[in-house]
Amino acid sequence: MYITFLLIGLVIVLNIFLALIITFRNKRDAVSSWAWLLVIVFLPLMGVLLYILFGQNLSRSHLFQWEDQKKVGIQKKLDTQLSQIRSHQFQFSNKATRKGRSLIYMNLINNDAVLTEDNSVKLLTDGIEKFNSLLKDIEGAKDHIHLQYYIIKKDQLSKKLKEVLTKKAHEGVKVRVLYDEVGSRRLSKEFFSDLLKAGGEVGIFFPSKFFFFNLRLNYRNHRKLAIIDGKTGYLGGFNIGSEYLGVNQKFGYWRDTHLRIQGTAVHAIQTRFILDWNQASPHQKINYMPNYFPNHISLGNIGIQIVTSGPDSKIEHIKNGYIKMILSAQNSILIQTPYFIPDMSFLDALRIACSSGVEVKIMIPNKHDHMFVYWATLSYVGELLMAGAKVYIYNGGFIHSKTVIIDKEISSVGTANLDVRSFKLNFEVNAFLYDEEIAQRLAATFYEDVKVSGEFTLEKYQNRPLWVHFKESVSRLLSPIL
Repeated sequence: MYITFLLIGLVIVLNIFLALIITFRNKRDAVSSWAWLLVIVFLPLMGVLLYILFGQNLSRSHLFQWEDQKKVGIQKKLDTQLSQIRSHQFQFSNKATRKGRSLIYMNLINNDAVLTEDNSVKLLTDGIEKFNSLLKDIEGAKDHIHLQYYIIKKDQLSKKLKEVLTKKAHEGVKVRVLYDEVGSRRLSKEFFSDLLKAGGEVGIFFPSKFFFFNLRLNYRNHRKLAIIDGKTGYLGGFNIGSEYLGVNQKFGYWRDTHLRIQGTAVHAIQTRFILDWNQASPHQKINYMPNYFPNHISLGNIGIQIVTSGPDSKIEHIKNGYIKMILSAQNSILIQTPYFIPDMSFLDALRIACSSGVEVKIMIPNKHDHMFVYWATLSYVGELLMAGAKVYIYNGGFIHSKTVIIDKEISSVGTANLDVRSFKLNFEVNAFLYDEEIAQRLAATFYEDVKVSGEFTLEKYQNRPLWVHFKESVSRLLSPIL
């Protein structure tokens, strides 16, 4: 009996000691610190294990080596643009870039996001259209193909893609594929055996160090990028899998938004891929060679900044960009997102916009791919309904698009959802676009989607059943880790 009490006492003391170390070692926000303290205290030892898996702070980690960017002239461009904007000498190419001056400056100084204004952009909102376009560009590749996806499913689409990539590798084109282990958990390098034999390379982001045990399980590379010959870049919400073609019975039609970009902005997309690849594949590092950053013949005049964020940074770059956009709005804010679980700063920005007379419209799915996320989303949009926002439930299938459009002038399209996970835990990438035509096309797409959506009114929200209210409350408590 004495030994039992002694062991229990030792466990309690050890648990409290570990809780104090973990809490004060990490300079988190107070809410997060208290949450982890409660988990560790009320789940002895198990709480510490959960923290190791889900609570690590990567903001002090130097995962990516940025110094090599100087080799492609990025530092010089940064310094020049910052100096010109500070001295009011920067020649903005259009009304949207002038309006976005302070946002552009913020992205420059915090995220090294160079503004390029020689880009053309094609909007891709349908899976078949997106993958037909990507496969066509891959088949026309002459020098290299770089692909990075959060999810690659083992199905007919990925097999077709693999066959095309293997063919190009046999032709002498350098092919590299990078995927996230958690997102693509049913995938292995063996799937790409033919591509590897043909000279292609495959990398895995944050692979497990131990069988079925990944210490970085909670940190996922959610980016979806494709770069063809350094001239054409893809960025957006589509992963690789047949369900994104709209053939999955559960989700039905898959509505997403992707960008096909040509212009100097592709250099920034390429840099992001190289940084992620070199972190995941240190023994097959890519050097910053001129063929990866070819000179571009101007095909358009769209202003773009490629902004990235992740748990390795103390600044939530994409979230801050969203908030800056929202607070700059004078007329309208249009948002499409599959998950809406914002933190208080984001929620307050939208409330301020509503109370300032700005029209705020948000579109979310009518079904879920993550149950708790769906119910938490309903809870948060309910708050905005009370503030005066309009909310639409998309009934045309599943909407996975991540778009924000301000005053039909400035927009953002990328991989980041409007939730705490994308803001803090995932590695994400977004294009911030300064162009009225693109913003108006995105807005037109939004209103086309409204035609197959139902408005979720304040009356409907307030009259929801008690059991729905209960599920929302439970899900909202879990929202910081969803």
